[in-house]
Amino acid sequence: MLAADYDIQLNKTSRNSVLLQTNINNTRSDIAQLIKVLVEISQGIEKRLADGGSAAQQAFAARAKSLMTDVPNLPNFTCFFSRFREDTSSITSEGDMRSAFFAAYREKQCEHINLFSPEVDKRLKNGPELVSANFVIPYPPGFPIMVPGQVIDAETIGFMRKLDVKEIHGYSAALGLKLLNPAFLKSESRPVVVLRTRRRLPNGSQRRLTRVRAPCATGPGRENPSTG
Repeated sequence: MLAADYDIQLNKTSRNSVLLQTNINNTRSDIAQLIKVLVEISQGIEKRLADGGSAAQQAFAARAKSLMTDVPNLPNFTCFFSRFREDTSSITSEGDMRSAFFAAYREKQCEHINLFSPEVDKRLKNGPELVSANFVIPYPPGFPIMVPGQVIDAETIGFMRKLDVKEIHGYSAALGLKLLNPAFLKSESRPVVVLRTRRRLPNGSQRRLTRVRAPCATGPGRENPSTG
């Protein structure tokens, strides 16, 4: 309506909010026009409700309740899967998100499960645990509700199932939830990050440095220099 009838472009919309952006080109008159339009729309709604009688007012109240009250609560962070924690007995929730993030680059270590599949509910109840392989970011609001290596609980699944925003970064409805699969999570080998760089020496030759870094390492990585 704002775009079609009043030539006001929105940035994003959700089930109960709109997001507008201003920039250096906007003036006080632009803001005054926006307020005027919103008042006009509000007055139009009130007139239709008055003309429609009690039935229209009850229907509107029910719709407003569904948009403003019956909304999913933002889920709290759960924990990182034990594989990505250096000290599982710690009362703090830090974890090695980096290793989980790069582990997801190997498709054989991942799986996809439809969000509404009974398999999701079965695993929430009986295991194995669902462990996110991605950052999952609904927009709006635009911040993660899942991060790599995080254990996904029923609260987070419930929130995802109630979302009706069109843009969810890190999630594809066609593929489903991208998870780190149980076989990988149970394996004894830990993901290792290998970084290779070249350093030019004063004599003009180059030295190749290979840095091997294990997850949750407390010390520096090991360097294996070789002249190349």
